Formats: sequence, C-alpha cells, structure tokens
Amino acid sequence: MLLESGDTTNMAAAAGLAGMGQLHELARSPRALKLRAWLDSEMEIAPTPVYLPGSEFQLCVYQPTPASREELFARAKASPDRQMPYWADIWPSGLALGSFALRYADRLAGKRVLEVGSGLGTTASATLRSGATLVAVDYTPLALGLCRYNALVNVGASPRTFPLNWRELTPRALERLRAAGPYPIIMAADVLYESRDIEPLIRLIDNLLEPDGMLWLSEPGRKVAARFLNTLAMRGWRFTTHVVEGPWPGGQTDRINVHFLRREQGDTLPFSTVGGWRI
Repeated sequence: MLLESGDTTNMAAAAGLAGMGQLHELARSPRALKLRAWLDSEMEIAPTPVYLPGSEFQLCVYQPTPASREELFARAKASPDRQMPYWADIWPSGLALGSFALRYADRLAGKRVLEVGSGLGTTASATLRSGATLVAVDYTPLALGLCRYNALVNVGASPRTFPLNWRELTPRALERLRAAGPYPIIMAADVLYESRDIEPLIRLIDNLLEPDGMLWLSEPGRKVAARFLNTLAMRGWRFTTHVVEGPWPGGQTDRINVHFLRREQGDTLPFSTVGGWRI
C-alpha cells in the first residue's frame, strides 16, 4: 500500500538541503515521482517556499492550490463526519514545532518519533532532518501523501504513515501504531480545535508514549489547548512552555506556544524557560 509502507530508512543526515538544485534532484527520485503522480490525480498542488523560524532551513512546501482547497472543503462539508481539511494550509504551529526539532536535533537523533496530525509535513521534514525515525498519522491519505512528498523533496526521507481518526481510536489502529513503536517522543502541532479533541488525544498519548517519554505540543493559544494542559496537569503531568512570535509566511501574527510535557517522574525536564523565548 503506497501510503502505509513508508520509508523506514533514515536518510536525513546524508540528504540535507544544499539549495534548490538538490531539491529538484530529490523531487525526481522514483519514490517522489510515483507519489507525485498519485497526488496530481487527486488534486492540483503548488509549491510555497518557507523558512523555519530561527534557522536557515528553507522548505519548499507543496500544498493544494486555492481552487483545490475550496473543493476539498466543499467535499468535507458534504460528508457525514465533516472532518475539515485544515491540513491543506501551512500553519505557524507546525513551523514553530519544526524549528524546535532542528534546535534540539541532538535529542531526536536516533529516536523513533510519532507525529499526530502531520498535515503538509513541515514538522515531519525538520524531524527527519534531525535524524529521527518518524511515524506520522493524520485523518486522510491525501494529507499523508503530501506529508511524505514534502519530506522526500526537502530532505530525501519520508515517514512511515498511517491514516488515523484519533477521535475514534480503534483497537486495531492502536495495535498497528504500537507495533511501529515504541515512542519516546510524540509531537503534535495545532491539533486541538474543539473540546471533543481533548480526551481522545490524551487516550492516544497514554497508550503510545513511553512511561518516561515526552509530548511536544505546539498551539496558537486556543482555549481548548489551555483546557488540555490543565487536564494533564491535574493528572500529574508537568510542562515548560516556549513562545515563538511571527509574522508568519501566510501573514499571520500569532504567538505560538510550544509546550514540552512529561508525566511526573521526579526528573527535571530537559527544557526550561523563563518567560519563554522569542524569534
């Protein structure tokens, strides 16, 4: 299966991104060409260049064109579950989390990471570039296809991917993800939109994160994220928070909060902040 096999060989350390010439070369690899042919059959996509904040790492992010995005939203509104394709946009939270993946590459290198809500693959690309082995999940195969494609053309590696609706976590889906683990780190950028997201996300993390593992969560200050953090705090988790400020490529000026959370173990967190740090 194209979207479930993934690339479990980590090539990030060797690939890098040495300019647009190498990016074009990576886009011509057999895996990238095969994936691009499938994506082109499903929607029209176009590239957008973006930098991860605080770094010189430039991504060329392929995303649905405005016309394709409108069509995707129209389909979602007509479907029974109404899962909106928010993954079609380049979100500041993903860029901010990706910047930390580069900043703390030494903490990711050689580790297996699970990313929940991979979207277009901005965080995934940075995580792979940092030397991690990545498993990425999102609701739709289209998002996962773009995540894999963007990672391939930017860093020459792709995550292993699974379609997953974590609001309805089935035993079979949980077993498949466990088999692909274990996960000392789980990442999530901008996945908390509604109150109904809180308990399913906690259940997913409780089932898949190693006992002494860490959750990296990036969000733009939504009230539901504050409720999520309060819920974890009451259950014995503790966290530190860093702040990354815009402006962002889409013109947004959001202040992005990047939280590093761990269950109470008695050890100090490897990240600390006094009032956050800003870019």
